[in-house]
Amino acid sequence: MDAASITADRYLDTFEIQEHLKNVEYIVMATPAPEKYIQTPLHFTLFLNTADNLPKEIQEAILEKFCADHNITNPQEVLSQLMPVGFAISKAQDTPMPMLLIKQQDRAAIPNVPMHVIDFLGDSDQFYEAKVKNLTGWSYIYEQDRA
Repeated sequence: MDAASITADRYLDTFEIQEHLKNVEYIVMATPAPEKYIQTPLHFTLFLNTADNLPKEIQEAILEKFCADHNITNPQEVLSQLMPVGFAISKAQDTPMPMLLIKQQDRAAIPNVPMHVIDFLGDSDQFYEAKVKNLTGWSYIYEQDRA
């Protein structure tokens, strides 16, 4: 059974992205990893809501905490850097889908903002939809009110 791909109806413009990201701490996306990665069946992307160039120790601490919080084992193929991110709107989705823009033509054609992205392969039973049902999903994590 093949899952249907997500089709973008439109992309948020830069102003809409900035408004959309207010109070967002980070976004996590989980997708099935390519089949050749048997030991790491999930592909994770953390979109940190910052354009700051984070020190390596901070990047490592964020990845370590995220993996511990979500019982993610065997993180591999880690990429951690500032990257352009666009957001797609689809009638089928409740929230805009973050899109890591790798290709130069996508960077030029799709409105985007720089975000610190941590991209890696791993395994966890907490991401059932991606691991078992082969679905892509994302969740927005919002800043907590600090009283």
